[in-house]
Amino acid sequence: MKAKDLQNIPAVKRKKKGEQMLVPTIIMASIALILVFIGYRKGDSLHITGMQLALTMTIKVLPLLIFAFIVAGMIQVLLPQDLLNKWVGAESGFRGIMIGTIAGGLTPGGPYVSLPIIAGLLKSGAGVGTMVAFLTSWSLWAVARLPMEFGILGWKFTLIRLASTFFFPPIAGFIAQTFFANFNR
Repeated sequence: MKAKDLQNIPAVKRKKKGEQMLVPTIIMASIALILVFIGYRKGDSLHITGMQLALTMTIKVLPLLIFAFIVAGMIQVLLPQDLLNKWVGAESGFRGIMIGTIAGGLTPGGPYVSLPIIAGLLKSGAGVGTMVAFLTSWSLWAVARLPMEFGILGWKFTLIRLASTFFFPPIAGFIAQTFFANFNR
């Protein structure tokens, strides 16, 4: 794909770079600065300890975050638009919502993995209903979490939880598709 072809990708057609992230960034920066100030005021170098813990978490999470964003970016440029529209686009209907539901339930990892993938798919033209179903099933089903859940909470509780949440992802997808079909990211 050549650079001039990038102009045909919905995610590339932006008014201003970064404008969608400006407000959340300002809010998060404000909260962080306030908490650092509170830690400083409490004494005992709490603000330094907090910053050290933040750096440790950043070092642990950064590789996963980088690769998740690479996956999200590559999805946007490698998936053929007609294939995307057919399988997960707004016109994919029930099939798209079910694909989103199953894919979300099978997607491993935390929000650092799933949210960039969803963002990439939305920017590439995936249907809002499909992506709501994806995110809802990722949150509720989390197949990768089941062994730990079985081990800690027992098979009976885990099956009750799964049975109680089983229909929510497709229902959430249908609601989103019905009421927000013209959602434009």
